[in-house]
Amino acid sequence: MRAKRFIVIMVVSLFLNGLFGACSSRQSPDATSVSDVRDNAVSETGQEETGKVEEADMNTGSGTEHPVPQELENIPEEYYLAADQKGTLVELTYNTYESKSYEKKRKKITKRAIVYLPYGYSEKNKYNVMYLMHGGWSNETTTLGTPDHPNSFKNVIDHAIENGKVEPLIIVCPTYNNESPEDSADYTLAFYTLTVNYHNELVNDLIPAVEGTYSTYAKSTSPEDIKNSRDHRAFGGFSMGSVTTWYTFVNCLDEFRYFLPMSGAMDYEGDDVDAAVTASGHSPGDFFIYAITGTDDFEYGHLTRQIKGMLGMPSGNFISTESEESGNIAFRIKDGYSHDGRAAMEYTYNGLMWFWN
Repeated sequence: MRAKRFIVIMVVSLFLNGLFGACSSRQSPDATSVSDVRDNAVSETGQEETGKVEEADMNTGSGTEHPVPQELENIPEEYYLAADQKGTLVELTYNTYESKSYEKKRKKITKRAIVYLPYGYSEKNKYNVMYLMHGGWSNETTTLGTPDHPNSFKNVIDHAIENGKVEPLIIVCPTYNNESPEDSADYTLAFYTLTVNYHNELVNDLIPAVEGTYSTYAKSTSPEDIKNSRDHRAFGGFSMGSVTTWYTFVNCLDEFRYFLPMSGAMDYEGDDVDAAVTASGHSPGDFFIYAITGTDDFEYGHLTRQIKGMLGMPSGNFISTESEESGNIAFRIKDGYSHDGRAAMEYTYNGLMWFWN
């Protein structure tokens, strides 16, 4: 099963290096034109695929406060063009350590993150922060581009903020690439080591670098103040970025409230995720997971099984819900969507419209 998963992910991901770029027919002077990717990967499950997960034997809740939309919105075509009110991309460099021996701090390395600042950014205001991780065969520039060459998804965010669909926020695009920019092309290294260990760098190095530089809800970069501002911090990612999101959930509940795993699962069915919540001391009301995938995505079966496993845990740590007040997992499945750039952009767009809105 893992070998088959590796082959499918490798083939598809080779075409996703620019997955957040514009479709070939969508061009603007402010965007890098990238071909829209459509893969033909087939779900492993072989079962009938619907837009909902069956709720039998699952923990469920009901409520109306801060509801999660039943249907995902498509990105308006005009959003791919440059907006009138443009946010800014900046490069942020910071020091961290080699992943495998991180705790021993044997080898210091310097890394870069791409940071999105909304139009009108001011040090007088405080901003929520979304940490958004790329997938395989990619890097920190894949999602939004660079300051000199922003891609079309940066335009999408500009429009969404300008039109009031997304609250002005800071978006951080880091990378789990560690010693080499080619690390994400090594599936075994990425899946079993770099995504697993990334929380060390995230909490100890990246968050202090970002939130010590820009105006967020953290009063300082002390561990205590970072934990106290967790309600204003989210982590998400597509594909291997989703795997990183799950490991961030397991290890960083003290630092994050919101999670956006998209089309990527861990290799078990919820036991370790459940154990992490119990060990953290957090209650079901302390976090929220907005998980998304597509019916034609090769990760559909993996992610669905993991979510169902989590919701079936006797601990009651996970509660399926349609609103934030009554549970902590909303799982949306987009009919006909596969593991491609369109899915990655639209899932992220929908997550950003819901968080803090």
